[in-house]
Amino acid sequence: MIEIDGSYLEGGGQILRTAIALSAATGKPCRVFNIRKGRPEPGLKAQHLKAIEAIARISNGELKGNYIGSEEVEFHPGEIRGGSYKIHVGTAGSVSLVLQAILPTIVTSGKSFKLEITGGTNVKWSPSIQYVKHVFCNFLDRMGVDIRIDVCRYGFYPRGGGKIKVRIFPVERLKPLEIVERGEFQRIDVWSISSDKLKKKKVAERQVNGFSEFFDARHTHVVYVDTLSPGSSIHAHVHFENTKIGACALGEPGTAAEEVGRRCALDLKRELESNACLDKWMADQILPYMALAGGGKITVSEVTNHCKTNIWVIEKFLPVKFKIEGNTISCEKE
Repeated sequence: MIEIDGSYLEGGGQILRTAIALSAATGKPCRVFNIRKGRPEPGLKAQHLKAIEAIARISNGELKGNYIGSEEVEFHPGEIRGGSYKIHVGTAGSVSLVLQAILPTIVTSGKSFKLEITGGTNVKWSPSIQYVKHVFCNFLDRMGVDIRIDVCRYGFYPRGGGKIKVRIFPVERLKPLEIVERGEFQRIDVWSISSDKLKKKKVAERQVNGFSEFFDARHTHVVYVDTLSPGSSIHAHVHFENTKIGACALGEPGTAAEEVGRRCALDLKRELESNACLDKWMADQILPYMALAGGGKITVSEVTNHCKTNIWVIEKFLPVKFKIEGNTISCEKE
């Protein structure tokens, strides 16, 4: 039984998601305690609960302590089963975080999966679904994972109601990822999404206007969508010869649409100024896959506590060792 202290370092839900996913992937049972101990409301939230329950279903595992507010979970994984699964996160719980929790379990299972996940597609404290599709999936594709995401409906806080359909095709072994040079700049893509309820105010166009104060936004997608709750977001990613770097910003009541665009642009600008190959959000997300592949080397804009925490959890399940030198993270088999 692998014991994981959920209050370690960053102390958030990521510890739980990574631990349960890798427990299922490796067949090693685990116990996670002090879950989200340092947060204002400790314990499991709906999206954490739905994510680990989905992993338990997919791996035919036994889960104990799976209720809202629980600060301790014990998990005994079984055999991973491919097929179709529907996961309802509830209201505006992040579909992106639930998907990212499940994927390490299934990418090397050699089985095909169809997932339908409902909840929030563009919400706080989570990568937008555009970031997942255009940046996160780009790196998984480079490692050999064939994953396809269709956004059926967008969902904003508080009612959510978004839906994505995901297909993951079998791969027996991941390819190590090594990206230490960006290569030549190619272009910037911008996706400005807004509820159709905000169309008269031209919110999506105004987000692009704010972004354009800092970057040339000639490759722009302005999209109005039918949603249960009004909302907006903007995502941008830069194509380089060898990599993609992204940033997002979410519309908020009382914040001008132009300011939302500026926030996205400034975040992207900071990432680009680092000269790294992976943005700080992608940095910690790619680490489990590097470990499952048995190696790799990347440069990141910032080695965050999320990165350090994820490394600590991963090394408890897989026979690898990570090394951090400046902004370079490398992974090798032990």
